[in-house]
Amino acid sequence: MGALMKADPPVLRAEKLVKRFGGLVALDRVSIEVRPRTITMLIGPNGSGKTTLINVISGVYKPEAGRVLFNGMEITGWPPHRVYEAGVVRTFQIPEPFTRLTVLENLLVAARGHAGESPIRALFRRCWEKYEEELVDRAFKVLDILGLESSWNKPAYQLSGGQLKLLELGRALMGEPRLLLLDEPVAGVNPKLAYELMEHLVRLKEELGLSFLIVEHRLDIVLDYVDYAYAMHRGRVIEEGAPDEVLSSKAVAEAYLGA
Repeated sequence: MGALMKADPPVLRAEKLVKRFGGLVALDRVSIEVRPRTITMLIGPNGSGKTTLINVISGVYKPEAGRVLFNGMEITGWPPHRVYEAGVVRTFQIPEPFTRLTVLENLLVAARGHAGESPIRALFRRCWEKYEEELVDRAFKVLDILGLESSWNKPAYQLSGGQLKLLELGRALMGEPRLLLLDEPVAGVNPKLAYELMEHLVRLKEELGLSFLIVEHRLDIVLDYVDYAYAMHRGRVIEEGAPDEVLSSKAVAEAYLGA
């Protein structure tokens, strides 16, 4: 990573996280960092703890030990909705949009702070009319960034697999995140759309100053877009550094061959 990245305090810091499921230690004192305006990647064979780590950071699981800091604020054990409100937003490997809603409607329902969430405010149009206009404008900007503007009025069930991944990313962006946790963002996507999706991430990083922590197996596609990498095996971080250096590590090769 560049000197500027190292000089900046991390957006995310996970310190010595431990997570157990009965006798299985899924995370064994795991520590990672995500720097501002970077794409950081987690790799490792299946069962190495990558998704468990994402679940702990996003509040789905509470760790037995360790802590999670976001922009210097400890968020360890916060429930998912509170982590989301703080600015940490995640996506899932399998997108689950509202299939009968249009692409635009899916974005609108994903935004936070809807006036309709308050029964009293919902009764008074002047309390939410301007907000709704701004929300639609923001949604169309997201669609433009992701190249989905021509599909805004399509029902979600008519989208291709790659477009569904973009819609999932768009829904996450409507939460106005500072850090996005992406679980296999290009899984099941044809190579052309997969490269386009990664280019969208770079654009979001550069133009909006967003940071990303991604779990991904399709290293042939994502490697050139990643700034920093961590390799995990059996619940531990076994290597970290520049992506090509991590992939060439003997420990990483042995972890994959032995998995």
